[in-house]
Amino acid sequence: IAIAIAGAGAGTLLNIYISWLAMKGDEKYSLIRNIAVTFAATRGTSFRGADLTNADFTQATLKSTDLRNTILICSCWHQAKMLDRVRPGSTYLENSQVRQLLVTKQGQDKNFDRQNLRGINLKAANLADASFIGADLSEANLQDADLSRAKLKQTQLDGTDLTGATLTGAYIEDWGITNTTKLHGVRCEYVFMRLPTKEDPDPLRKPDNKQEVFADGDFADFIKPIFDTLDLYHNQGVDPRAIAIAFKNLAENHPEAELEIVAMEKRGDDKILLRAKTAALSDKSQLSAEYFDNYNQLKALSQSQQLLLVAKDSYISDLKNMITTALGHPKSYTQGNTIMSDISGINIQGSSNVSGIAGNSSVANLGTISGNVSIALTQLPDSPDADKPGIKELLSQLQDAIIQSTYLPEEEKAEALEQVKTLAEAGKNPQESTKQKTAKTAITMLKGIFTGLPAVASLVEAGNKLLPAIAKLFGLG
Repeated sequence: IAIAIAGAGAGTLLNIYISWLAMKGDEKYSLIRNIAVTFAATRGTSFRGADLTNADFTQATLKSTDLRNTILICSCWHQAKMLDRVRPGSTYLENSQVRQLLVTKQGQDKNFDRQNLRGINLKAANLADASFIGADLSEANLQDADLSRAKLKQTQLDGTDLTGATLTGAYIEDWGITNTTKLHGVRCEYVFMRLPTKEDPDPLRKPDNKQEVFADGDFADFIKPIFDTLDLYHNQGVDPRAIAIAFKNLAENHPEAELEIVAMEKRGDDKILLRAKTAALSDKSQLSAEYFDNYNQLKALSQSQQLLLVAKDSYISDLKNMITTALGHPKSYTQGNTIMSDISGINIQGSSNVSGIAGNSSVANLGTISGNVSIALTQLPDSPDADKPGIKELLSQLQDAIIQSTYLPEEEKAEALEQVKTLAEAGKNPQESTKQKTAKTAITMLKGIFTGLPAVASLVEAGNKLLPAIAKLFGLG
């Protein structure tokens, strides 16, 4: 009898302990917890199927509340009691970490990757260093939230209210903002356009100069051009010619979309993102589907069949060349106030009006090289002294002088720009001995290219002035 009583007592204590663990959220006993909550909710308050948009449950006691199939857009749960005892159904409240965040508004350094947080209310929450990679925060209330250094890669923010939020140091690679995302009063000194990896540790800080920060209101103006973009991501056996044909076909079929290329970016060894600005009301889903249907059909054609489609079409040929160049370059080709390149100015309006691309292939190639030089120059720091130009400023002046020269043939212009690009790359570490040798060779090459030009040529004057100053900054005397 004593043994039986002792066994029963031990069993009771074990059951109590397991029940306690279940109610504390231990995943091993989630089934027991769900059964207990379901049973308790039969006699609790039921909001099942209700619209609780903007409802305020601050400090409310919610034990045994049925919230299945409810609409919880921007509902407030700050300091709510027993939120872990509700019957959440498939709402965002079924995640224990999310419930804790809603009650405390303390999500610093937490991981919410790929969570469905649509319509969540995190007003004034501390989300510094939190990770929301691939998460859906559409229609969420993030007013005055601290998102400093938050990872917002591929985060969906359609209709999200970020009024007054802090985004300094946030990583915003491929984030899904739209023209309904509210950015009024956002506090942001700088952002990173890419989440760094071992293969590519450069996070692409904006503004580029680490000594500069966005002024009040500047961030919204900086990010505005990518509100309405069509992102065409190619990740398997990229065919530049097929991309060029498919994009031109799409522009011709949908002139109302006002397609305009704003960026090409290499992703990995054989992947590329083509980003195009669209009209505000364009159906980007339909445009994307039509583009890739056409692109995949074109990829299946032989090269000779593709060439028949592009005969006498300089636009397709030039766009194909630029895509090929982008695939061979690790940095972005963008338009606007970020990184200037040869694709800036491409503008397709209707079926045949294409501006910004020269029909002559040598001019197009020169534009490609000049764009690569501009990209290399953006990676150099600005001179700390406005009255004393540094390597970046001197090379920019030299680039302009070469391009504007009327005496230098196109082929020699291209060679001269290649040497300027070499100097720009060496300028990242101008006092390193190997970089100094590279710079010395490039300067010698430039002097040789300029030799023979008429003395009255402005490029000769620019070379005589700029090359010695550049050499001095490399420590070459």
